[in-house]
Amino acid sequence: MTRTSMLTAAAVVGLTLSATALADVKIGLLTTLTGPGSVLGQDQLDGFMLAVDQGGGKLGGVPVQVIKEDDQFKPEVGVQAARKLVQSDKVPIITGVVYSNVMLAVVRPVTSAGVFLVGSNAGPTNLAGKDCSPYFFSTSWNNTQRHEGSGEMANQMGFKKVYLLAPNYQAGKDAMAGFKRFYKGDIANEVFTQVNQPDYSVELAALADAKPDAAYVFFPGGMGVNFIKQYRQAGLFGKIPLLSVDTIDGATLPALQKDALGAVTNVPYSPDLDNAANKAFAAAFRQKYGREPSSYAAQSFDAAQLIGSALKKTGGKTDDKDALRKAMEAADFPSVRGEFRYQPNHFPVAGFFRADVEAGADGKVAFVNKGPIFPDLAKVSDQYAAQCVMK
Repeated sequence: MTRTSMLTAAAVVGLTLSATALADVKIGLLTTLTGPGSVLGQDQLDGFMLAVDQGGGKLGGVPVQVIKEDDQFKPEVGVQAARKLVQSDKVPIITGVVYSNVMLAVVRPVTSAGVFLVGSNAGPTNLAGKDCSPYFFSTSWNNTQRHEGSGEMANQMGFKKVYLLAPNYQAGKDAMAGFKRFYKGDIANEVFTQVNQPDYSVELAALADAKPDAAYVFFPGGMGVNFIKQYRQAGLFGKIPLLSVDTIDGATLPALQKDALGAVTNVPYSPDLDNAANKAFAAAFRQKYGREPSSYAAQSFDAAQLIGSALKKTGGKTDDKDALRKAMEAADFPSVRGEFRYQPNHFPVAGFFRADVEAGADGKVAFVNKGPIFPDLAKVSDQYAAQCVMK
C-alpha cells in the first residue's frame, strides 16, 4: 500500500469514527396526536421537546433524534407504531404513551425486544407488580397509586359517602380500586361509562338522586370536558362537591374555564410547585408555548431529563443494556415534582397534591396548590412493588 492510499484509508477510518461518535441516539416518542385525546398527547410531546430544545438538540449532552409516532388512542395502531420504531427505526428507547389501553398493548412488543420504554403517563397497575420489566420505567405513577391519594383526600375533607364514576377501560377500573384502598367512608355507587361517551345525562340524574356527600370522577381528555360542562349545566356544582383526577387538568382547564370553578383535584404536578426545577420548567414552558404546563407535559419533561441523565452516565452508549438500566434507576436528575426516587419496580415515589380550581383577583381561572396529600412520602410507596420480580 502506498503512502497516499494509507493516508486515504486512515482518513476514511477517521471520518467513520467521527460519524459514529457524533451519531444521534434515536428516541421514539409514541403518543396520541389525533382524536379526542390529542390535547394530552400534544402536551406530552411539547414537554419532551422543550427539554431537547433547551439542550440544543441534546439530552445529557448527547445528540438525540426524536422520532414521533401517533397511536390515535387505538391499541392496534399503537402496536404498529411501536413495531416500526423497534424494527425499522431501531430505536433503543421509546417514551410517551398517554392511555393505559395503548400501554398494555405496546409494552411487551417493546420490552421483549430489549428496548427501553419510559412511560410518562399511562401506568397500568400490573406493570408495577407481576408484569414489571427491567426495560420499563415510569416518570408518572401506577394507576391505583394515583387514586389512592384521592381516597385520602376525601377522608381529609370529611366526606362520608362518595359516588364514583369512570370510563370502562383499564385505567378506569384501576381508578375505582385505588380510591377505595385508602378511603374510609361508604361508596354510594360505582358507575362505569363507555369510553369517549359524549352524553352523561343519565349518569348525572342517577348521581343527583343518590345524594352523596361528594362525587369522585376520572374522565381524561375530551371526556372530562364534556362531563364537567354537563355537571355544571345540571346544577350539581352547588349541590354535590366534585373531586377528580385527570378530568380537570392543565390540558382541559383552558376549554372549561369557569365551568370548572369549585372542583377539587388530586394532581401529581402543579405549575406553582415551589422547587427550583419546576420554576424554571414552568417559566420556559409558558414562554415557548403560551400556556400553563399540565402534568402530561411535566411528566414528559421529567422523562427527557431521566433519559438525559442516563445517557450522560453511559457516555451516550445504549448497547450495554445493564449499564443503561442502572443509570436510569439512579434517577440522577432534578424532577419538577420535587423529591423523586425509584422503587425496585421502576415506578417512582413522588408527591401528590390537592389543587383547587379557583378564580384569582384578575378573574382568571387557575389551579391553587393546597399542599401535599401525603406529607410523608413513605405512604406513597407502591403496594405492588413486592410482587415485582425483574426477569
